Amino acid sequence: MLPSRRSFRDSAPLLALLAVVLFAGAAKASVGDRLPEFRDCVQVCEAENCRDGKQTPIPPLRRLLLWDCPAECDYTCQHIVTSQRIASHQRVEQFHGKWPFHRFLGMQEPFSVLFSLGNLWAHWDGLGKIRAHIPRRYTLRPFYVTLAYVGIASWVFSAIFHTRDFPATEQLDYFAAGANVLYGTYYAPVRVFRLDRATPNRRSVLRAWTLICALLYCGHVAYLKGVRWDYTYNMTANIAVGIVQNILWTWFSIQKYRESKRLWTTWPGLVVAWVMFAMSMELFDFPPWLGSIDAHSLWHLMTIAPTILWYNFLIMDSKADMASTERLKA
Repeated sequence: MLPSRRSFRDSAPLLALLAVVLFAGAAKASVGDRLPEFRDCVQVCEAENCRDGKQTPIPPLRRLLLWDCPAECDYTCQHIVTSQRIASHQRVEQFHGKWPFHRFLGMQEPFSVLFSLGNLWAHWDGLGKIRAHIPRRYTLRPFYVTLAYVGIASWVFSAIFHTRDFPATEQLDYFAAGANVLYGTYYAPVRVFRLDRATPNRRSVLRAWTLICALLYCGHVAYLKGVRWDYTYNMTANIAVGIVQNILWTWFSIQKYRESKRLWTTWPGLVVAWVMFAMSMELFDFPPWLGSIDAHSLWHLMTIAPTILWYNFLIMDSKADMASTERLKA
C-alpha cells in the first residue's frame, strides 16, 4: 500500500534533517575568497546590510532560490573585487571554487543551466525515439530506456547545481553524473557481447556484471560520503570508467563497419571522439567570457549534439539487429 500524502507531510522534518546530515560538506576555498580586499568588502557589506531589523530587501525570485543577505554580499563583493583587479591588470581569481559569473534570474551559472537543460532535452527526445521506434519485444529496449532516464536525472541535478551551488546540490550532481557514466559502462558490454540474450551462461554473466556495477557505485558514494570528499578521486574514477566504455564502443564501431560498410556504424566512434574533445574543455579552464561562458559550460554545450546522434545510432542499430534476426528465422 502506498503511504498517504499526510504521512509524507508528517515525515518532512525528518527527511529534511536527513538531507542536511547526508549532504552537509565543507565549503570550497579559492584564492579569491582569501583576498584581504574581498574579506573586508564582505565584512563591511554584512555590517551595513544584514543587521537584524535593518536588512536590505532581496527580490522574491532570488529569495526563492535561497539567496540571503550574506550570499548577496558575497556575490556583490566578488564582482567589486574582480572589477578592481581587471582595472589594475591583475588576473581574475575564483571564489569558492567557481569563477565570478554574472547571475541571471537568480541562477549562478545561467549558461551552464541552459546547456544542462539542452542535454536533458536530448535524453528526453531520445527516450521518445526509443519508445516510438523500438518494439517492447526487443530485449535491449529496457537497457536503452533506463539509459535515457539516468541521463535525464543526471542533467536535472546538473541544472539544479548550476542554478545554486550548495553542498547538497553539488553532491547530488556528482552522484548523478557518476551514475550516468557507470551506467554507460554497464550497458555497453550488454550490447557489445549481447548479454541480454536468454541463454544460461549469458544470464549468469549479466547478473554478475549487474552486481559488480551496483557494488562499485555504492562503494564510490560510500567513499565520498563516509571517508573523504575527494575531487581528484571522483574525476579519476569517472575518467577510468568512461575509458572502458569508450574502448568498447570504438572497437564495436570498427568491427561493425568492417562487416557492413554502413556509415551509421561509425557513429559510436565519432561520438567517443566528440565527447573526448568536449571533455578537453575542462583542461583549458579560463575566466568566463563576459562573465558568463566558461570552459565547463562549453563542455555541456558540446555534449548535446553527440547525445542526439547516439540515440539515432541506437535506433538504427536496433532496427538492423531485428532485421537480421528476422532474416535468420526466415
